[in-house]
Amino acid sequence: MTRETSHRLVEKPLGELLAAFAAPSPTPAGGSACALASAVGASLLSMVACLPTTGSGSDLDRTALSAATRALTGVRHRLADAIDADATAFEEVIAARRFLNASDGEAGARTVAAQQAIRAATDVPLEVMRLSSVALQQAHAVAGRCHRAASSDVGVAIDLLRAGFHGARSTVRSNLARIGDAAFVGTVTAEVERLSADAAQAAAVAEQALDPG
Repeated sequence: MTRETSHRLVEKPLGELLAAFAAPSPTPAGGSACALASAVGASLLSMVACLPTTGSGSDLDRTALSAATRALTGVRHRLADAIDADATAFEEVIAARRFLNASDGEAGARTVAAQQAIRAATDVPLEVMRLSSVALQQAHAVAGRCHRAASSDVGVAIDLLRAGFHGARSTVRSNLARIGDAAFVGTVTAEVERLSADAAQAAAVAEQALDPG
């Protein structure tokens, strides 16, 4: 199930989007908020990388920042798509729970449907983690080459990406606790740990580039 374009969260004006998050309804919720935070962080990095003035004004600066811009373009679009993807996935979980609690139908089939839905709902925040980590790795190039006046914007971008990453990780871990497939849980847990280490290192390196002293 996918959302019609007119109902896509990412297409809403900001005021309506915030109202949707504030509304007493199951979606959008934390997973979509994580994707939004990281999408804004990646967008801020792109903005800084595209500024006409760089750190030293050198061709090396412009080449590195242009490469970062290219890498971040796809990342921020995919993070924006994840805002709606997470809401859709959670709506599927809600539907599966209703099916699981229904009296009709074979119990085993209902359980399988519920497990499939929660696994699908795990894939979206896991992808947000991956994309946030990629963006954090690009933050080093932006931090080291950008115009110094934009350093605070890079710092905000790093914090937003870190927040999106950590929130998505919490969602993944919460979902894993409800999945009965031990092999799947083990594989995802190992990736979560690897991504966590990569993201933490990338953020630290980028912040060091912002304040080399």
